[in-house]
Amino acid sequence: MQRRDFLSSMALGASLLVPVGRSAWAASGTSATRQKLIVVMLRGAVDGLNVVAPVGDANYRRLRPTIGLELPGVEGGALDLDGYFGLHPALAPLMPLWRQKQLAFVHASGSPDESRSHFDAQIYMETATPGRKSTPDGWMNRLVTALPGDSAASRAISIGPLMPRILSGPAAAINLPNGAGATRADVLDRPAVGAAFDQLYASHARFGRAYSEGRVAHKEVMQAAMSQEMRAADNGAPLPNGFPDDAARLAGLMRGDARMQVAFIALGGWDTHANQGAASGQLANRLAPVGLGLATLAQRLGPLFEHTTIIVMSEFGRTARQNGNAGTDHGHGNAMWLLGGRVAGGKVYGDWQGVGDDALNEGRDLPVTTDFRSVLAQVAEKHLRLPDGQLAKLFPDMPRQGLGFQLLQV
Repeated sequence: MQRRDFLSSMALGASLLVPVGRSAWAASGTSATRQKLIVVMLRGAVDGLNVVAPVGDANYRRLRPTIGLELPGVEGGALDLDGYFGLHPALAPLMPLWRQKQLAFVHASGSPDESRSHFDAQIYMETATPGRKSTPDGWMNRLVTALPGDSAASRAISIGPLMPRILSGPAAAINLPNGAGATRADVLDRPAVGAAFDQLYASHARFGRAYSEGRVAHKEVMQAAMSQEMRAADNGAPLPNGFPDDAARLAGLMRGDARMQVAFIALGGWDTHANQGAASGQLANRLAPVGLGLATLAQRLGPLFEHTTIIVMSEFGRTARQNGNAGTDHGHGNAMWLLGGRVAGGKVYGDWQGVGDDALNEGRDLPVTTDFRSVLAQVAEKHLRLPDGQLAKLFPDMPRQGLGFQLLQV
């Protein structure tokens, strides 16, 4: 597939979408939190070139003789997407969403900052200010403050061991631990401790309101999580461990509380310097529960999926050429994933320049031809309906150029 053909088909797909004006949105009477956003971050730099593999390019297998995916139809082959790109076979649960045009990818995307430090690159992606570590808040926290309606503590939720940088800031957010720990009581649920903190903070002039809202939201979320666990047990089928379990729980929470609008989950284990594998092996073992979890999330959201956009991203990609340990090293460009009822799916978007030696960044990496903030900004504008003034605050340093294609049917 030639680059010009790829870009032409991309432009044609975008031209078929007819946007609806903001006046129609305002007249619909939809509640302020109806449109949902879920962000899944793959910490450790997932290998986007094996997630969405350019199997139609002979250079791909030349660069990856033992870890590259085979052509579709061959044992260990990729799942055909468009005749040029193929999906990793461990992500087979996502193919129905692709066929339903509710899954898309933006290839050769990422941060314009060329840091190959996991720590720095994750900060830049979570604050949406590449190259600047001093940004005090995360872009999802800024998003909560920009969205219309009340900023209730239950509006934003993170699932993980700690509150992530992406949700840090003045807006309240709830953090739940992964797995079964999500339903365990924390120290504030002990009556004596809770009463002491109530006495200390409930009437505090500066922190009293935020503390009270947080306590109420925590109790509501805990009750909803426990109810979801009980309903799952009553249905007689245990959920798989890990991300699929967390995804099912998140879907239940969002269906149970209409005020919950944005959510974040981080998953680790993507730093595959050695023994990465191809259709099977280390990377495949990591991708399998992600594919199952995302499919579970879409299914369990039910009617909410029509009003939800799910973004999967990682701090940077990996080298185009495999290393001497049958793995890949820290790279640059990557693939972003988008799922949702209004995603203009069934397409691989982006300014794709191939993986020939002359097309690689510094002769080793996939270049970043689409700034990740441009993808986020389109979701914020087209899906969450933020005006230009709010977008400028949400992504303060983003260059003001459009994507050139529409990712969402609006």
